[in-house]
Amino acid sequence: MSPPDKRVPDKAGMMYRHIGKRILDLVLASAATLLLLPPMVVIIALIKATDPGPVFFIQSRVGRDGRQFRLYKFRSMPVDTGDLPSSEVGEIPMSWVGRFVRRTNFDELPQVFNVLAGDMSLVGPRPPIPSQESLIEMRRKNGALRCKPGMTGLAQINSFDGMSDEDKARFDGEYARNITLAGDLAIITRTFAYLAKKPPVY
Repeated sequence: MSPPDKRVPDKAGMMYRHIGKRILDLVLASAATLLLLPPMVVIIALIKATDPGPVFFIQSRVGRDGRQFRLYKFRSMPVDTGDLPSSEVGEIPMSWVGRFVRRTNFDELPQVFNVLAGDMSLVGPRPPIPSQESLIEMRRKNGALRCKPGMTGLAQINSFDGMSDEDKARFDGEYARNITLAGDLAIITRTFAYLAKKPPVY
């Protein structure tokens, strides 16, 4: 695995990393919240109408510098489902609403509130669960753990599903070394193609 890149970004790059990226997050996440509020209300109503459990699935995830935070998703699985990475939910039964929100990736929509709260960014490494210790350590070594986790990222647009931890960490490290406005906008744009794909487990 490549070591963290020690090059110092130029002044414009530093400004974007420390100020501009947060401004972009606030502007786009605020706009997305307004646009997505109607479908989110419909999803909430469907979940409440078909399942007696809570609407939201709240899970501890590992964020910037290894600090844990509470990530929000629409609940697609039974209430007693444990903390599993998405690749391990295989045979867990879901209601038709759960399958729908997972198939469409609508279960991820509440993470705009994580972005507004500052726990996440629109673009960055996807936040692992604490038990994914190998991935977390690889990110620590290559500098990716210094980034805020993202709703989408470089690994996502490069076939994240089924990717090994080593490959995820490699993409995450590459992103951490090359954070730019143009790069973030390109990843956001390419994410729409990723969202059109069927999740590996739904």
